[in-house]
Amino acid sequence: MPVMKTIIEPFKIKTVEPIRFTSKEEREKILKDAGYNPFLINAEDVIIDLLTDSGTSAMSSEQWSGIMKGDESYAGAKSFFRFESAVKEITGNKYVIPTHQGRAAEKILFSILGGEGKYFISNTFFDTTRANIEFTGAEAVDLLCPEGKKPEVVAPFKGNLDVEKLKAFIEEKGKENIPLVMITITNNSGGGQPVSLENIKQVRKVCDRYGIPLFFDACRFAENAYFIKKREEGYSNKSVREIVKEIFSFADGTTMSAKKDALVNIGGWLSMNDDNLAMQCRNLLIVTEGFPTYGGLAGRDLEAIAQGLEEVLDENYLRYRIRSTEYLGEKLTAAGVPIIEPPGGHAIYIDAKRFLPDIPPEQYPGQSIVCELYLEGGIRSVEIGSVMFGKYDKKTGRLIPAMMELVRLAIPRRVYTQSHIDYVAEVVIETFNKRDKLKGYKITYEAPMLRHFTARFEPVI
Repeated sequence: MPVMKTIIEPFKIKTVEPIRFTSKEEREKILKDAGYNPFLINAEDVIIDLLTDSGTSAMSSEQWSGIMKGDESYAGAKSFFRFESAVKEITGNKYVIPTHQGRAAEKILFSILGGEGKYFISNTFFDTTRANIEFTGAEAVDLLCPEGKKPEVVAPFKGNLDVEKLKAFIEEKGKENIPLVMITITNNSGGGQPVSLENIKQVRKVCDRYGIPLFFDACRFAENAYFIKKREEGYSNKSVREIVKEIFSFADGTTMSAKKDALVNIGGWLSMNDDNLAMQCRNLLIVTEGFPTYGGLAGRDLEAIAQGLEEVLDENYLRYRIRSTEYLGEKLTAAGVPIIEPPGGHAIYIDAKRFLPDIPPEQYPGQSIVCELYLEGGIRSVEIGSVMFGKYDKKTGRLIPAMMELVRLAIPRRVYTQSHIDYVAEVVIETFNKRDKLKGYKITYEAPMLRHFTARFEPVI
């Protein structure tokens, strides 16, 4: 049988959800009422929702079947043991602690290890991870490789952590002040870019040298493994499952939002090998989440996660998943739309600096694109730039811009078809073609932390 160019969805659609179509006039009012913040728009007023890939997956018939088998016992439920077995099979970690989602795992971990004078290092921390670290008084430090900071540069592993800078930072601050190093796979804030196994091995050696634990933010571990299979020398003939196990063999623990690569709508975990740390984490879990065999989740959720972890390692699924994102990226770059290249696994990231070079960071060019995509075609996306990661200088009050000004088009798993993606491309290209008419935005309200979720804006006149 010849190899076909068209990669079809490796599933059939059994249940559908209707989309409500809105007019541009309706969207103008909706957007204004929401303070020009897509997080504050009602979902029913969105045509194509690319705000996030977290918790937005379509579950399989096997997952729905597993939900009916959920054991809702408070303690020692058999659904927990199936969940625990599935996580241990992948991570190899000794202790598995369920949480209601990834940020709950982060909250527990950093509440115990964090505090004033502490530093946590990553390739790039995402928003909630950074917030949970900073909430303790500790500092979150990003040491992304140089090529990862340049959207236009094409490189296979732009999510890598800069190993030389890691060594220098540890020497400067002292290993006793660095409770752990965390690698985010794939690197969400850096464009969904993968991390190579060679980089993971090098970071592990540095951590071993200084006696610092290495953890993974493992939200998109399967997508990262697929990139390794396709791009890293020596792995093309290995299965994704084998690569996943090798990845986790270098980790002392993981935080995980199962709402990504476990293909479910809620759930997560915290896993580790350290006996004492596990005891402390379980104690805090009981106070904040629930008993250690349910951790804020229903038994049916644990069943769905266990099944999802099996399905996400299906290489036909991963081939379709990565190619679908790449397909959108190709259509945009062919039209001249600047994006982070090469495309990542779960999203396309528009480079707002090149898209709107005349709008300065303090007028949030990414937010301008986000608003226009909604007005033009009812597409909800999210700014990942100076709205999300910008800070104010304590002395001058001026904005310290983010490293990159991006707009993320996060693609839910197993939800949209090719025609939906073609529509997204059309809307983005139309917006790009009239980019000279776009205006900047100013913030009229913001919370002191994670402001992007609830901030309100106005156009700059």
